[in-house]
Amino acid sequence: MATTISARDDYRLLVGDEWQAGADGTYPVVNPATGEVVGEAPEASVEQAQAAAAAAKAAFGPWSRTSPEERAGILKRAADLLRQRTAELVPLVISETGATQVLTESMQVPVATSRFDRYATGALEPTVIPLPPSEMPTTPLAPGALMGAIARRVPIGVVACITSYNFPIVNMAGKLGPALAMGNTVVVRPASQDPLAVIALVDILREAGFPPGVVNIVTGSTPASGEALVDSPDVDMVSFTGSTRVGMEIASTGGRTMKRQLLELGGKGAGIVFDDADVDAAVNGIGSTWTFHSGQICTAPTRAIVARSRYDEVVDKLARLAGALKVGDPLERDTVVGPLITAAHRDRVEGYVQIGLDEGAELVAGGHRPEHLERGFYFEPTLLAGVRNSMRVAQEEIFGPVVVVIPFDDDDEAVAIANDTEFGLSDYVFTGDSGRGMRVSRQLRAGNIAINTMQRNHETPFGGTKHSGVGRDGGSFGLHAYSELQSVVWPG
Repeated sequence: MATTISARDDYRLLVGDEWQAGADGTYPVVNPATGEVVGEAPEASVEQAQAAAAAAKAAFGPWSRTSPEERAGILKRAADLLRQRTAELVPLVISETGATQVLTESMQVPVATSRFDRYATGALEPTVIPLPPSEMPTTPLAPGALMGAIARRVPIGVVACITSYNFPIVNMAGKLGPALAMGNTVVVRPASQDPLAVIALVDILREAGFPPGVVNIVTGSTPASGEALVDSPDVDMVSFTGSTRVGMEIASTGGRTMKRQLLELGGKGAGIVFDDADVDAAVNGIGSTWTFHSGQICTAPTRAIVARSRYDEVVDKLARLAGALKVGDPLERDTVVGPLITAAHRDRVEGYVQIGLDEGAELVAGGHRPEHLERGFYFEPTLLAGVRNSMRVAQEEIFGPVVVVIPFDDDDEAVAIANDTEFGLSDYVFTGDSGRGMRVSRQLRAGNIAINTMQRNHETPFGGTKHSGVGRDGGSFGLHAYSELQSVVWPG
């Protein structure tokens, strides 16, 4: 098996204008495909996290007063530098995440670049909303007057950007771009499993010209440094992508200091396949749970909710697809399914499959560790049929290459099953009737609905309902998420 390790031996934290060693030492970052150490990441102390927040607070005033044109120029330079470093970053991201070569080259690094490009433009979007004058009567407070008014968007302050492991620099770029474009300062806290490429990204941002303290980074193998940021009085907002459990803890802790919060949490996506659907297209879409980063994606359609008249056909085609997908070395270009992020996570996914079997589900495909792979944290694309929506495998986020199939008899039952979960991030509707697709989309309690496609429009607001999160980002909505509305009135 080929391996790729493109890592330095001097990764540091950035606190203000100083690159620092971790006060609590270092910890190993492991390649999921091989179990080998990619590099050593700095272990930040709580004090270093607090110092990073203080540095961001000190830098906020001057940075927030820079012109939109200046911020746009630096963001554009960041995009250009990231584009130039793509060949350097791709092998590092593969080594840290286990993402396949094709996925990394097409989405992991290029999408991060496009997000900085997008918010270089976004920095120039208008922030003032003119409002019509309003005639106000005399009150004990003030004489009557014709009052002029504007609403304007202003930066929030210091934003702690905390991300998940699946798309380390893409997720971080999606936070940093709009936050910096609006004039906020940031403290970056990447996932513990794969922080090295994010450190490299922060290095690129410094080279692009962000002043000291505007962008800071702390890393760690435990939640301690992230918890310190959420608790810090110097942090005004927490932007978090990750599990619902951690999101709830952040919401509780951050609420004590009235922090603004943007929480993009877990999902249990429904892929509803109606009797008039293009079954092949539906199967390929639902199969993305296996092919897209081994199911380690919160938007995956992990619940196939299928019209009973097409149920056997869909199960059969999903099973054949699962068996045809190559599981193996991420560096081999025909590999479709790479490893899971850690051995512990593979154990968790494996445990859920057993829970499903114990609950009465039928194992139709996969369900095991591939016998031909001696190293790495691999798990076969897995299909469970005969599932009831009350089963744990249909209710809880597995975050791995596992699809469950649930039958339904009519449209109302399909919607009821889809909505019968704590989550509400992304659902998918497959039907040959566009009117039916739109009608069903209005009934689904999810933040994002796709009809006959797995594609996204990055200008749409992205986020979840219920336990899938709070708030929206994406396109101009991302600029809204990282700003406050301020009202200004005067006598006209």
